[in-house]
Order: sequence, then C-alpha cells, then structure tokens
Amino acid sequence: MLHPGFFQNAGPFAAGDVARAVGAELAEGGNANALVTDVRALSDAGPSEVSFLDNRKYLPQLENTSAGFVLVQPAFASRVPAGTQAFVTKAPYRAFAMALHMFYPDALWPKAGGGSVGAAIDPTARLEDGVVIEPGAVIGPEATIGRGSRIAAGAVIGYRVAIGRGCYIGASATLVHTLVGDRVIIHAGARIGQDGFGFAMGREGHLKVPQIGRVIIQDNVEIGANTTIDRGALKDTVIGEGTKIDNLVQIGHNVVIGRHCVIVAHTGISGSTELGDFVVMGGQSGTVGHIKIGSGAQVAGASHPKEDVPAGVAVGGTPARPLKQWAREIATLSRLAARKGDAGGPVDD
Repeated sequence: MLHPGFFQNAGPFAAGDVARAVGAELAEGGNANALVTDVRALSDAGPSEVSFLDNRKYLPQLENTSAGFVLVQPAFASRVPAGTQAFVTKAPYRAFAMALHMFYPDALWPKAGGGSVGAAIDPTARLEDGVVIEPGAVIGPEATIGRGSRIAAGAVIGYRVAIGRGCYIGASATLVHTLVGDRVIIHAGARIGQDGFGFAMGREGHLKVPQIGRVIIQDNVEIGANTTIDRGALKDTVIGEGTKIDNLVQIGHNVVIGRHCVIVAHTGISGSTELGDFVVMGGQSGTVGHIKIGSGAQVAGASHPKEDVPAGVAVGGTPARPLKQWAREIATLSRLAARKGDAGGPVDD
C-alpha cells in the first residue's frame, strides 16, 4: 500500500500564479496557463513539477532534468533544457521556499496529535479563539495562549506563561517562566525557562542561587528540537525577533540574542553573553560568559571566542581569532608538518 504522505498538497496552480507568488518571471515563450502540480528536487522532478538551481555545481543536473519548471538566476536561464520553463529570479532558493509555502502550507507545523481530548487545561488559563490543544498537553494556571496557536501532544505550558498568536509548541516541549511573541515555532522536546546554572561556590559546598528572571522570545523566532534556554537570574534571557536556533543548542541565563541571528546545532552560549543582530554561530561553536559578539559577526563551526568580537568580523579557532589569521596559522602548521615528514624525521615527536 502506497503511503499517503504527511502533508497535503494544495496544488495544482497555474505557472503564472506560481511565478507571481514567488517573485519570479516566466522566461520568454513560457506558458502562464500550464499547470504546476508539485515541488521536487532537480533529479526527481517530472514534467508538471517545479524545482530550482541555486548552486552551479548542480548545473549537470539542470541540463539533464525532466522538470517542467525550474527556478533559476538570470545567468543560468539559457542552460535550462528544451521542454522546461524557466522561472527567472535573483534568489532561486528563497523562491523555492516560497513555492513550498504555497504547495504545502501545513508543513510549517509538525503533526503530532489530533484534537484536544485528554488535554489538561487549568480553568484559570485564557485561550483565544482558534487555539488547538492536543491530547496530553498541560496548560497551567493563568497561562495565556493567542489566537491560532497550537500546543502539540504532551507539551507543558507553565504557570503564567504567555504565548502569542499563530505559534506552534512542539510535542513534549516545556515552557516555564517564559513570554513568547507571535508566530514563534518551538520544536519537540525544547526546554525553555528552567533554572540558570548559578551557584555561590565555597569550601562549605555550592549554594544554589535562585533564578528569578524570565525568558523573552520575540516574534518570528524558531527554536529547534531539544534546545534548552535558561531563564535569567535577575534580568531576562532574551531571544530577538526573527532569530533561528537549531536543534541541541544550550543558551545560558541572562544571554541576550539580537534580531535575525542564526545559531547552528550543538552551539553553547554561556551566561550573560550578548549577541548583536544578524550574528551567525556555526555548529559546535561556543562562547565564554560575559562577552559581546557584535552585529553581523560570524563565528566559524567548532570555534570559541573568549573575548569580545567586533561587529562584522568573522572569527575561527579556539580561542577564536580573525578568520584570515586562523586560516594562515592552519596553513603554516600544515606546511611545517609536511616539511618535517619530508625530511625523514617523525612527524609526531
């Protein structure tokens, strides 16, 4: 038996409608009335399906594709094979994402449970119209949830937690001591608002410091599965508007993250660190506490700043230093190691 899939295809759509929706133009001679039925990869797409090319290394796939429609940059429009219509755009990958929004609007929120049977909703909680609470979810006292939000199966929304409109809280996620804006996606298993790691250490033992701050998550943030974000000690932990956080990220107490940052999986951000806007932190990177990463800075994967990073600077290595310097050091070490090996001596002495 053929599996029906998990997401409902909203198509087909006329090619002209698809082009308008994704901000592309049909190449000369294109048929605006042709039907587009689905979105597929270049190697898999068929005559009624749309794909995209955003990286020149896939040009051979473009030249051999069976796709009926392809989103391409103007420079590659002439490489589209006969029988395939070009949707010309300066940003094919972004247009591809918009096409997926169009064909699969329900794919933005993972599907876990069904209706609200079996949910535990405290009578003092306030839910606006159109909120869906899936089975096994727990909504605590005085919690508020905005219109159109969905709380997936097994999630826990704690005392006085506020969730805005159009949000999705994934299966078994827990939110305590947290205020969430609109259109926020928090994936399964995320833990938001637990204690920060604070102890007054001494010879008599380590005295736990109560953490009385909050987590503030602004609009349009996305937080990956099993990511943890600690609440502040006295001040708040803040995740700025539009920031995207991958799976398995740890964010400590009092951290302030700016707008539209990208934080990749396995990153650890120590307490009281501040990130400006549009900062990118590569996978397995991390910071010590109490430093500032300036707006537009980039931290390479597996790199670890121990002091402030100026705005717009790319850094790499441990401890992190300017990316070009780090690359020169690696190249120098490689040459030295190769030279020592060529001289006949042991490389590892």
